[in-house]
Amino acid sequence: MKERLILISNDDGPHALGLHSLIEVAKDFGRVVVVVSDTGQSGKSHSITMSQPLRIREVEKTEKHAFYTVNGTPVDSIKLGLDQILSETPDIVLSGINHGSNAAVSVIYSGTMGVALEAALHGIPAIGFSLLNHKPDADFTLSKIVVRKVLHSVLNNGLAPNVALNVNIPDVTPEAFKGIRVCRQTLGVWSGEFEKRIDPRAKEYFWMTGYFENHENGNKDTDEYALSQNLASIVPVKPDFTDYKSIEMIKNWNFEQ
Repeated sequence: MKERLILISNDDGPHALGLHSLIEVAKDFGRVVVVVSDTGQSGKSHSITMSQPLRIREVEKTEKHAFYTVNGTPVDSIKLGLDQILSETPDIVLSGINHGSNAAVSVIYSGTMGVALEAALHGIPAIGFSLLNHKPDADFTLSKIVVRKVLHSVLNNGLAPNVALNVNIPDVTPEAFKGIRVCRQTLGVWSGEFEKRIDPRAKEYFWMTGYFENHENGNKDTDEYALSQNLASIVPVKPDFTDYKSIEMIKNWNFEQ
């Protein structure tokens, strides 16, 4: 049987503990090629670089493992990986393990999920993994267990075309973990997003902060609820933003007025 090819990226940079935890697990499933931004790129979503040259740097290359950095965004990295570095289509693309949640509306801001959705656009099965802990030295013990279970299931069962999985993992010990739940994205927004501050020259500036405002507390089929119950959440997502229910309604509008 041909050895699987696994392409990995992230948005926390090449030294992130979450990235190396993901690589550690993925190596048990096949040949791993890593292509990541050379600096942290959190919050870059699906952005691409169009105003400067992109450069690839080979960090390490062996028969079983290769590691490259790119001076661009997470999606730049995955695009270059698919177009320039790899000579064949990978069996799966993995992203993460992100330091911090990408549940609910955070999925649209996430560079981690930008990677997974770019792969889905190319018809490649993809999974984005995130741990609910922002600390650089977060404990990824449980995350590696969840990654192994989800990766094994996806490789065995496949995914629908152009679908990626957004997997979020609670920050608890393996003993406190309650399992994995497939659910939907929570409806909510980020509020109070900016804090006004004054610099040493008495000039105003703004620092992003804020909190997540959950618009459906208590709904048990959402990712935020699952995480609150010490469950890992899996939300299938896809790049098609079309609201199909609205198409027929809008067709009935009179645009000639």
